[in-house]
Amino acid sequence: MPSGAPKGENCLVDMDSKAGDLFSAEQAQPTGTGGAGIMSKLWLPKGLSATVMKEWFDRRRVSIRPWASFVDQRKFSKPRNFGEMCQRVVRNVDTYNSNYTFIFLGLILYCIISSPMLLIALAVFAGAFYIIHLKSLESKIVVLGKELTVPHQMSLAGAVSLPVFWLAGAGAAVFWILGATLFVIGSHAAFRELEGSDMEELLMEPV
Repeated sequence: MPSGAPKGENCLVDMDSKAGDLFSAEQAQPTGTGGAGIMSKLWLPKGLSATVMKEWFDRRRVSIRPWASFVDQRKFSKPRNFGEMCQRVVRNVDTYNSNYTFIFLGLILYCIISSPMLLIALAVFAGAFYIIHLKSLESKIVVLGKELTVPHQMSLAGAVSLPVFWLAGAGAAVFWILGATLFVIGSHAAFRELEGSDMEELLMEPV
């Protein structure tokens, strides 16, 4: 049977190509609905990863000014006039922006830790977003003919946890954080004398 061998070879080639397609498909989606693959994609939206957040944190940490100089009482004085105060605020915000960022984050952390109900509200929001995002990874979530994107998922999680945030007094907490941040940072920026390099740049600016 001379014609049998070619058919067998063709069959083997077809089987190999199908097997290759199968393995390539598995490599494209190695985890499918597996828990490990889903967990690796949770929490952080597209474009925002743990690496990006770490790089941002490291840049802020490297550019931070020494805290001893930041709070040195000998370098605080009352501005002579309103114009000097504005100059100090602008320059100091640019000089100590990393320090101010960590102060802002510290006030947020203090507000959260000091309010158990706010912790519960954040846990409800995180849990709701976790569940919604998990479902969207397993299959597309369509509402009114539109697929839910990550911002939509966060909005839906916020709507679900809104009653808990209302009970926790989240609005008052936000205003407290903003007020405390403006007071602490504004006071420091207004009364902290400018560094020598900033003074030189200020004097060199054309009037």
